[in-house]
Amino acid sequence: MQGLLLVNLGSPASPSTVDVKHFLREFLSDPNVVTMPRWLWQPILNGIVLPLRSWRSATFYADEWTDQGSPIIFNTQKLTMAVQKQLPDWQVNMAMTYGQPNIHESLKKMKSNGCDRIVVMSLFPEYTLSTTQSIIDQVRASQIKVDFIDRFYQEKVYQEALAQKINSAWSIKNYDQLFISYHGIPSREIKQGDPYLDECKESTQAIIKLLDVPRDRIKMVFQSKFGPLPWLKPYLKNSLLEAVQMGKRNILIVAPSFVTDCLETIEEDYVQNYQAFRANGGQNLDIVEALNDDPKFVKMIADIAQKRVNHE
Repeated sequence: MQGLLLVNLGSPASPSTVDVKHFLREFLSDPNVVTMPRWLWQPILNGIVLPLRSWRSATFYADEWTDQGSPIIFNTQKLTMAVQKQLPDWQVNMAMTYGQPNIHESLKKMKSNGCDRIVVMSLFPEYTLSTTQSIIDQVRASQIKVDFIDRFYQEKVYQEALAQKINSAWSIKNYDQLFISYHGIPSREIKQGDPYLDECKESTQAIIKLLDVPRDRIKMVFQSKFGPLPWLKPYLKNSLLEAVQMGKRNILIVAPSFVTDCLETIEEDYVQNYQAFRANGGQNLDIVEALNDDPKFVKMIADIAQKRVNHE
């Protein structure tokens, strides 16, 4: 039997401070996420970051939490079930880089259930050390042989599905500007050879060609900055405030880094960035819904998984 494991970032088990602290400890202890020497970073993490950040992050998770639980979990579950319908002869599961279900246990279970050929697909469109490489490292640590799909931003169907979502949203209101907002990473990672920035630029250019949005109204930005070091610029929040100062009070945001709606799209953009935008004179700030279980996206995942197996 063939198997497909879809891997997303992860979530705390609940929005309680205890569970959020446990999740953040696992996430921020990953050397791909924070590249400082462990001997230097761990005292800072445990002595300063976790005590100060856990309760605050817990309030953000509480804001986005629903009766179905964590949005990133149930949206990834919906996506997984939709792909399973496209691949009835496969076993399609999901895992999270941090939290549950974890990658190692998911792979072991698939093996024990008879999967002799497993494809692991990162649900991050572009490759970067802090997301994709962490998935690769955990898969390698499991010592289970897999085929790996480490990026898909270059897939035409993905670009078309995202462009269709953007065009549909853009047509609803008279927006002044579209921000294409990617998750940021520390600038030094690019200097050390991470291809992420180049892939974001390539993705943006490919999507722009499919949009009904005037090019002079489109700007690529980065969000979700963490810590004091410089990250990729321009920052989304600063760009929003600059737009308002220039009289652009109706803004649409699309966040291609997040294929399922999650904390960053729901809480960071819909709540935190919205509040800052409105407080400084902005009027309409809308976010394009993530692809989630969009039929085109679902079919693309099934197709590239099959191609990976058939190719080899």
